[in-house]
Amino acid sequence: MPIRCTPLPDNVDYGKQSVTVPGTKQPGQTPFYGLLDPDAPSYPKTLQDIFNNGYSFNPDAKLLGHRPVISRSPLKFGPYVWQTYREVDVRRRRIGSALHRLFATGELKASRHGDSRYMWQMVELALHAYGKVVVSLYDTFGKESLTVSDSINHAQLSIIFTTPDHIATLLKLATSIPSMKVIISFDPLGDDVKRLLSSWGESVGIRIIELSEIEKYGEENLIEPLPVSPDKVASLCYTSGTTNLPKGAILTHMNLATFHEGCCHMSYLPLAHIYERICELNVIVVGGCIGYFTGDPLRLMDDAQALKPHFFPSVPRVLNRVYQAAMSAGNVPGVKGAIFRTALQTKLDQLHKTGVNTHLIWDALVFSKIRAVLGGNVLQVVTGSAPISGEVIDFFKVAFGCDVAEDPTSSGTIGPPQPVLEIKLVDIPAMNYLSSDKPNPRGELCVRGPNCFVGYYKDEKNTQETLRDGWIHTGDVAEVDSSGRFKIIDRVKNIMKLAQGEYVALQKVENTYAAGPVVQQIYVHGDSLQPYLIAVVVPDPSVLAPLASAEPNDIPALSEAVKNPRVVQEVLNTLNEEARRSGLAGFGFIKRIHITMDPFTIEENTLTPTLKLRRRDAYAKFKRELDALYALGEPANNASFKL
Repeated sequence: MPIRCTPLPDNVDYGKQSVTVPGTKQPGQTPFYGLLDPDAPSYPKTLQDIFNNGYSFNPDAKLLGHRPVISRSPLKFGPYVWQTYREVDVRRRRIGSALHRLFATGELKASRHGDSRYMWQMVELALHAYGKVVVSLYDTFGKESLTVSDSINHAQLSIIFTTPDHIATLLKLATSIPSMKVIISFDPLGDDVKRLLSSWGESVGIRIIELSEIEKYGEENLIEPLPVSPDKVASLCYTSGTTNLPKGAILTHMNLATFHEGCCHMSYLPLAHIYERICELNVIVVGGCIGYFTGDPLRLMDDAQALKPHFFPSVPRVLNRVYQAAMSAGNVPGVKGAIFRTALQTKLDQLHKTGVNTHLIWDALVFSKIRAVLGGNVLQVVTGSAPISGEVIDFFKVAFGCDVAEDPTSSGTIGPPQPVLEIKLVDIPAMNYLSSDKPNPRGELCVRGPNCFVGYYKDEKNTQETLRDGWIHTGDVAEVDSSGRFKIIDRVKNIMKLAQGEYVALQKVENTYAAGPVVQQIYVHGDSLQPYLIAVVVPDPSVLAPLASAEPNDIPALSEAVKNPRVVQEVLNTLNEEARRSGLAGFGFIKRIHITMDPFTIEENTLTPTLKLRRRDAYAKFKRELDALYALGEPANNASFKL
């Protein structure tokens, strides 16, 4: 009998969301929160169970969708084209059978694939079905080429699945990746291109194969999927690496199988990241479908309007941009702005009082246009990878009239432990976060359960540092409230000491300033020899334009305007109003800024593929400007910094 989603009862007591386990309180830490039941029969135990459960709902239901190119000049995409669970099952068996036979000969050892598109998921489902280990890497080769080759060598990969545009790069790296023997192209290569790449491959000992050839080979050597156990390794998930070289987290079938949600899902986040992969498994297990975006972030909204998804996983940087754009468009002078502010405040008051996030009049008059940006059918938004403000979460609840994966009163928290998870907080005396803090205990967030990874591949040092006494020490600082909900408030390692002795959590300061409408991106910098913080700010052109007396789309004019001290001071004043409103401590205020229209990007290596800031690279990019700000000295009498 398939596992199905069960709605919550109407009388949920949100005041008691987790319980402490009796007898688990120890000095320097909280009791354990949550009840762990690894033998519970209510969830799949392997990734094969995930697919089989989704298949059992309706084999002819849509599963994987993409938008084919219908014109190259100009570039245009058609409507979504779908493959059903039954069609995907046929193809995964062919691919899996072919790979199993190649592995059985000893010719191949491991596999890797990249590119956020439907064939990525197809191949992964094939590997799940035949007990093979997936090694996922990001497809940002450019400056990441050294990391790619290091990771391939680390995992000793012999077969690579990729798109045609990456094959030449891989062949250039061939001499530094001796384990690589086969590159499989998701797409047809064309006779001339294939002949050229195959000749190049032969010269370095690598075969170039199209996926269609693998499927044909598998059809000729078809076997049934192979049984796997819950503790069998399913994947090595390499971190995106904000500081050091990536680490390969070992994930078992049980780790990946103990999650589930569902419906029509919009896939645009990198599939090499575990967050997106878990979201897609959540959808498959309950018979949902996944529509993949066209690959161009600038077309994301167009893709969403074509797909009309129900489920929209995201990250704070994306949600903050949607929030700021909506607020800038709606919160304007005159009648239009007054109506928007009234509608928003009415719905927020209703949400906080009753938990209801819909309104017959205001949804029709004001918020239907905002909902249409994501297709109009979004039922659930989830966010991960970094903290996000409760203000933004509440906005999405009322503007989209949807669930944001939290209860009606929990905005700003990550909620209670999952049913399969236990959580505790451990004291961090150096940062003054203690389990004895009032009113809420605070400390490093530690978790354990069947969905937690089991270690780092070939990396005993980092494994022992992260996994201690059976618990994952996450590096996140959290607090737990009286209802048993947890809130991420800091990072253990993102702290520095200013010259006067104050400890500052840089990421916390950045998150505070990033909530302001003028900020598109921000990097906060501190020096232990200096008593104050400075920052690089990439402003939102639409918010900057009125301050700079320029048009939002005139980037050259805006770039010239941000050199004006008056504009810089206006932006700084706006930033510190946000900091003051948020209750940021005085020593956490930014006292000088450099404004630039040159954003941090994945391509230049200042952002990870999941849009987290690489602090070391961000500093290197603007070292000259930051050093110049400190050379000016601390501002003496600036009213912007008085509390």
